[in-house]
Amino acid sequence: MASHRKSRPSATRVAGIRTPALATAALTSVALLSQTANAAPSEDGKPSLEEVEKKVDALYRQAESATEKYNAAKERTGKQRKQVDTLLDDVAQRTDRLNKAREELGSFAAAQYRTGASAPDTSTFLLADTPQDYFDQSQLMNRLTSRQKDAVDDYATQQSATMAKRQEAAKSLESLTETQDDLKTAKSTVQAKLASARELLSQLDAQEKARLAEIEKKQRAAAAAKAAELAEQQAAAERKDAPSSSGPASGGSSSSSGSSYGTKAAKAIAFARAQIGKPYVWGATGPGSYDCSGLSQAAWKAAGVSLPRTTYDQVNAGTTVSLADARPGDLVFFYGDVTHVGIYIGDGMMIHAPKPGAYVREESIYYGGESIIHSVVRPA
Repeated sequence: MASHRKSRPSATRVAGIRTPALATAALTSVALLSQTANAAPSEDGKPSLEEVEKKVDALYRQAESATEKYNAAKERTGKQRKQVDTLLDDVAQRTDRLNKAREELGSFAAAQYRTGASAPDTSTFLLADTPQDYFDQSQLMNRLTSRQKDAVDDYATQQSATMAKRQEAAKSLESLTETQDDLKTAKSTVQAKLASARELLSQLDAQEKARLAEIEKKQRAAAAAKAAELAEQQAAAERKDAPSSSGPASGGSSSSSGSSYGTKAAKAIAFARAQIGKPYVWGATGPGSYDCSGLSQAAWKAAGVSLPRTTYDQVNAGTTVSLADARPGDLVFFYGDVTHVGIYIGDGMMIHAPKPGAYVREESIYYGGESIIHSVVRPA
């Protein structure tokens, strides 16, 4: 593979948060489904509801991972294309200067040809009508020789520089082509995974879809209860640590609005909240639709903070804090490969663009279980 590709984050333990490499939302859904769905295939050979849910969840996860790879390749493509354009413009300018230097050399050669000699000698003196004629011709030839040398040196310099720039442009074009191939591969992967997920879901009848909806409802209720527990823990820690009612908030709904971070976080959250109801679209950065990292980037941009495009880079764009110390505005990252992100709003809740087919919404950070939470990062 190309040397410019960066390695993806591996599973680690960050700020006391457990991050198993294989943790996925499917683990949580399977646990619930095993209590409510029959794992055995139906009599007509169709996969069971549990199998469909597990496969669909895995496909969405794979699509989201491919989306972040697509985002990274797209960002690299944009930067490399600008670099190539700049280099090609430089090559064109240098080629123009080289051509002018070549024309100047040609004019000197023509001038020498017209004079009939490369340098004056005794025979030239004998053929001259007067000593003054010889002196004038000698001075002319000396001047031509000196200027010609300068022209040759300039031509050589221009030629060397032009060749170097052409080689640099060729390498940049090669890198751009390779990144474009990565972009196409990631795009094809996302489309294939989503198509497979749609195909599996299309096999469900109305009754099965209703059962899935009920299971998801139970999952949301469990996640909300877990979020309420975190909110209570954060509130208790705040009451314990704060010397007075004017003490700073540590992570509940009441952010430290008087602080610089609190002010920026409030703007980011306000922007994110205004996007609620807009569809998740992979690779989208707004304003009509978003993917998860596109939303977090746009929200913090509204607060005057520039974040990288992908979750892989956003996770390193700030200070890592523990989940217990999470404050509104912080970014919560999920899964061992860091392929999902949400914007924490306090009380164990976040705003995020969940997955294909869903819309930007407020949701518990435990929507897929506690085990999939990777880390919490404060971006400003």
